[in-house]
Amino acid sequence: MLITNEVKINAPRKVVYDCLNDLDVLATCIPGCEEIEWITKDCLKIKVALKVGPVKVKFFGTVVLKNDHAPEQFSLTGEGKGGAAGFASGDVDFSLIENKKTTILKYGANVKIGGKIIQLGNRLLKGSVTNLTSQFFLKFSEIVSNK
Repeated sequence: MLITNEVKINAPRKVVYDCLNDLDVLATCIPGCEEIEWITKDCLKIKVALKVGPVKVKFFGTVVLKNDHAPEQFSLTGEGKGGAAGFASGDVDFSLIENKKTTILKYGANVKIGGKIIQLGNRLLKGSVTNLTSQFFLKFSEIVSNK
């Protein structure tokens, strides 16, 4: 499933990029985040508890940051396992476009979901993923704009 969007954030690009690498900010913004920590300089370990439709699931996973062109462009690759419920994996490409005192954050995510959770149907899953993404960026924009 492909999800794309852009968010205008009232902060310079460097502040936005730095906050996207700040574990305290991420832990606050990621819906259901129970644990997040760096295991190497470019790899995170994460645990989230989510409700997807009627199903509650805990995902344990890793996220690898590829920041060769940061802060203008960077990408993430992640995967998580939710036990009997299934798994999720995906790639996200980000562009941070500075426009005076604001930043336009554009992202495109290619998400794969499998296992029993797929029985909920693509429409419900895409709605849930889109909603979780919106929650993240709403909270993230609020925090970063106040820095």
